[in-house]
Amino acid sequence: MALELLKRTETRQGLFPIEVVSLTYNLLTTVMIFILNERMDHPFTMLCQRIGIAGGTLLLMYLYQRRSCKLTSFLRVLFQLALLAYWYPDTYEFNRLFPNLDHLFAHTEQVLFGCQPALEFSRLCPSVWFSEAFNMGYFAYYPMIIAVVLFYFFARYAEFHRAAFIVLTSFFIYYLIYIFIPVAGPQYYFPAIGLDDVALGNFHRVGDYFYHNPTLLPAPGDTHGLFYNLVEMSQQAGERPTAAFPSSHVGISTILMILAVRTRNRVLPLVLLPFYVLLCCATVYIQAHYLIDAIAGFISAFVVYALSVNAYRFFLEYEMELAKDKLRY
Repeated sequence: MALELLKRTETRQGLFPIEVVSLTYNLLTTVMIFILNERMDHPFTMLCQRIGIAGGTLLLMYLYQRRSCKLTSFLRVLFQLALLAYWYPDTYEFNRLFPNLDHLFAHTEQVLFGCQPALEFSRLCPSVWFSEAFNMGYFAYYPMIIAVVLFYFFARYAEFHRAAFIVLTSFFIYYLIYIFIPVAGPQYYFPAIGLDDVALGNFHRVGDYFYHNPTLLPAPGDTHGLFYNLVEMSQQAGERPTAAFPSSHVGISTILMILAVRTRNRVLPLVLLPFYVLLCCATVYIQAHYLIDAIAGFISAFVVYALSVNAYRFFLEYEMELAKDKLRY
């Protein structure tokens, strides 16, 4: 019964599970806006944007009901995944209201490793080959997401909605963490306190410094490299002093690898593996994350994956109960 419901996901007339979880996150953050609005920079605009997102979701559902097919089903899923470009920087609008915690994470790095790995990594590997390889891995983050989702759509369509749901739900779990754990990462924190103090192990509290200072300085690496500049452009366009702990780049890419292995296709995981390894290394190399962020990202991935899978199973069980109720009547 559950498998049959899974195969018929694209024919349901109501909201897809991926849309339910998106609207739930939308509602949760909307409530937070009403609670925190006096301290926020542009709460009315944020509310309007959320109304627009909800409206777009319902409009696509209506269009799908008029013409149900794989294409319109895919467009509904694509719309929700594309909104990640909005939801990620949106976390900054919340967590900048809370005192920054980077001093605790930098101090922990110093205690655990006796140095700052984010500084030492790039110093020990200054070659253009290292710079381009790691930046290529970092840039491969969103292409990896696209590759896995498209593979499920074309080759494992019965599990397509499940895979997309796991990806989006995993992102939202990380985003909720980022809202309440405001850590900007070395690329923001070190320039804010000065590299001299970093070298001396003086990790100052910066309080609400990032509320008014979201500027990102250039990352280490070869500034003439193709992938260095691609990463630099993408970061300047969408990066904010947010989302450092745990690393969602490591966490989500680990979840993507799990999904790739679950396809039972030998080629996909092997193709993604080099990019995955480079991406995990790159998070520290380009100073986007502390090493403990990357470690926590890897460990948390398995917990977040399990939570997302169980959430999808809950939707299936709910569908089964509805189907049983219809049979009774």
